[in-house]
Amino acid sequence: MRVDNVPMDLLLPNMLSATLTTLAIFFLTILLSIPLGFLVALARRSKLWIISLPVRIYQLIFRGTPLMLQLIFFMYGPYYIFGYNYKYRFIACILAFAINYAAYFGEIFRGGIASIPKGQYEAAKVLGYTKFQTFMRIVLPQVVKQVIPSVGNELMTLVKDTSLAQVISVVELFRVATTAGSKYFSTVPIIVAAIFYLIMNTVVEASFKLIEKKFDYYKN
Repeated sequence: MRVDNVPMDLLLPNMLSATLTTLAIFFLTILLSIPLGFLVALARRSKLWIISLPVRIYQLIFRGTPLMLQLIFFMYGPYYIFGYNYKYRFIACILAFAINYAAYFGEIFRGGIASIPKGQYEAAKVLGYTKFQTFMRIVLPQVVKQVIPSVGNELMTLVKDTSLAQVISVVELFRVATTAGSKYFSTVPIIVAAIFYLIMNTVVEASFKLIEKKFDYYKN
């Protein structure tokens, strides 16, 4: 079957295969960046400047520079700095995405923790809770509820940002679409890719709506 001179029977399997790479970038970024983001948030709240200051600088750099440049740095930086030729493009891609998104998640989580009234910490102390118990049983569930909308928004952005992996020649969805578009002189592959991204983000949005409902019992 052809649409605007584009052989869809060839294009769709290639795009589906590339979508798996896009999903791998998405899920691996989540797996690494969310736990790292919590550590960043806790470090930012540290009263020791030797811990909080480097984290502030890290967040400033990774939130203040384009992800595209960070991808290029992680891909080619080791060669120019250490003389080491980095061959694993996918690993460089995941490192750049994970460290970049951890900087954003760290700020989101820091804001969520800061939103918990101090009275709750004091009440937990009176009840004999340790600091760890207070955080895990009282603070963390409320923080999760607070940050769900912001995290959901970041993950929808992540779905779209995966297209930037093409700058270091990772063969993901958008790269396949643009290559096919140039080959067949058609916008159809780009439109199909847009539909794929829209479907993925629809799933992300629906998932976070379900998660938000599960935390409805934590009323503000």
